[in-house]
Amino acid sequence: MKQQRQQTRGAGPLRRVQIGNALSAFGSGFTMPYMFVYVDQVRGLGSLAAGMVFTVFALAALVVLPFTGRGIDRYGPRPVLLAGAALAATGAFAFGHATGTPALLVSSFLFGAGVTTCQPALATMIVRCSTAATRAHAFALQFTLVNLGMGIGALVGGQIVDVADPASLTRLFTIEAATFLGLALVTGTARIPNAAPVLVQEKADGPQGLRALVADKAMLRLCVLAGLIFFTCYGQFESGVAAFATDTVGTAPSTLGIAIGANALTIVVLQMFMVRITARRRRTTAMAAAGVVWLGAWAMALVAGLIRTETMAATVAIVSIYALFGVGESLLAPTMGPIVADLAPARLLGTYNAGYALVKQIAIAVGPAVGVLLVGSGTWPLYLAAMAGSTLLVVVLALRLRPHLTAAQDNAPAPAPAPVRALPIRELQTAA
Repeated sequence: MKQQRQQTRGAGPLRRVQIGNALSAFGSGFTMPYMFVYVDQVRGLGSLAAGMVFTVFALAALVVLPFTGRGIDRYGPRPVLLAGAALAATGAFAFGHATGTPALLVSSFLFGAGVTTCQPALATMIVRCSTAATRAHAFALQFTLVNLGMGIGALVGGQIVDVADPASLTRLFTIEAATFLGLALVTGTARIPNAAPVLVQEKADGPQGLRALVADKAMLRLCVLAGLIFFTCYGQFESGVAAFATDTVGTAPSTLGIAIGANALTIVVLQMFMVRITARRRRTTAMAAAGVVWLGAWAMALVAGLIRTETMAATVAIVSIYALFGVGESLLAPTMGPIVADLAPARLLGTYNAGYALVKQIAIAVGPAVGVLLVGSGTWPLYLAAMAGSTLLVVVLALRLRPHLTAAQDNAPAPAPAPVRALPIRELQTAA
């Protein structure tokens, strides 16, 4: 009954959270695939400056996320989301009007700080608006809508982008700033239910804040695994692979937009099927399976590099990379968020979500630096080998996380009770 009341109270706010997510994702799809091209080619600042922009964007998390988690736990996710949306809108608008490296780095910092502030606030909203039974579906739906928005944005943006016309990129970043204001209007005004009970039994004299997260060995192992996941996929998705496709393979920006759209389409088509599949599987199994799929993506990248003179075949290979990334992402969407929620004590839900987001942003900061450096220096085979090795480690660490999770946290079936041995009739007579 309590879960039903919680679900009823959270249905309306959850819809607003999902709509706001999709709206901001539409704006992000306009710009994220083209940030490298914008800095490198449109502003003519080179690949090194582009890598610095991506790194500063992600490193902004180091500054804001420790305060973000504390703010969510103390004041709730809504005011934190409003502050993050305002920062992101300011940064996106300034980024589109910046012409030199210093202005781009400052704008990138504001942009990254705003985006990373919104992420744990939105995750906390989803947890509070859902129950343990509906949480995986809620996170999967969020991921589907976000990717649908980004895919549509990338497809439309790819047709608008003109490297010879800087004003076309300025318009795109201005649109993204407006979508973050839309996120604040739609989601930042929703009434979010209070935190529901979670699976963790808290100790009254236990550590507080980030110390509690550091003392949680299962959460630390999950953070290491998440760091590798975001390093090898999301950290390369918009930088390393984009640089590999455009600089090494010679893929046109409009084709890159089609590849991003294929990624989003794959997620939209598969996500609800993956929710049903992962609902009957261990979460650690789903994470390991995502790593196996991504190994296939890096194999396709190797094919694209070897046949880059064959334009059509290389284009198909590049699109396949992004589609395979989408398959792995659809396995992770109903998995990662719910594990963090199940590991977190109710009073520290914001801190755990912020810590998880911090690991994500550090990985996304390191990922572009490594990817752009290796691809830009012409050592793309070493780049692909490093990414494939990291992906293989994802599979190993996912399976080794299993013993550190409870059956409920890993979505494992509860052990069947031991059968009661029935006494034979002769034994019953003897006993009588």
